[in-house]
Amino acid sequence: MSAVPRSPRERFREQTRNEAKQVAMEQLAESGPSGISVNAIAKRMGVTGPALYRYFANRDALLTELVADGYRDLAEALEGIAHEHRRKAPENRFREIAMGFRRWALDAPQRFLLLFGTPVPGYEAPAETFELADRVFRPILDVLAELAPEGEPSSALDRQLVAWRERRGGAPLPVPALRKAVRAWSRLHGAVSLEVIGHFEGMAVDPEPLFRAEVDSTLAEPWE
Repeated sequence: MSAVPRSPRERFREQTRNEAKQVAMEQLAESGPSGISVNAIAKRMGVTGPALYRYFANRDALLTELVADGYRDLAEALEGIAHEHRRKAPENRFREIAMGFRRWALDAPQRFLLLFGTPVPGYEAPAETFELADRVFRPILDVLAELAPEGEPSSALDRQLVAWRERRGGAPLPVPALRKAVRAWSRLHGAVSLEVIGHFEGMAVDPEPLFRAEVDSTLAEPWE
């Protein structure tokens, strides 16, 4: 079934919204998330602030779209890597996914910081972005679930993790996989964050082998 052709008005609306988001990303690179201003975007586009507010209700609505776009792009990148390397052993697939996460962050550092950096003052992300963030996490969780032994919740943390996945839906996963996936995410996110904000520059240390060592260490650590 072919798609219904869009009207000129619909195409213009989409073009305007995309242009506004592109300008917002330029602002993001120049001054960080707190520097995003709908009025400043409108001025750069050559339109009035009230005109642009017809497309985005306020700054937070625009931020939400940027956050959602970022999570969606990262999720698609990691899902694509998992699919591309689906015939590899789970350990090697985990390595590929981890390196893909690092590449994405280094290719778009300001976008990475918008998603995972310091929260924007006064901005509260809506529930829809939590679902997209979970989609980013899923390739890591799925590959570790292939490796994990069975296990029952044995601590308050375990019970919290089980309840978290139940809220997200889907088939139950081994508790050790939940535990290890959260630890893995914390370690990989921490290493990439330090690299993105430049904390390794003064050490004369190449962050890539350091990151690879962290990935291998994550795989090697006990499941308990």
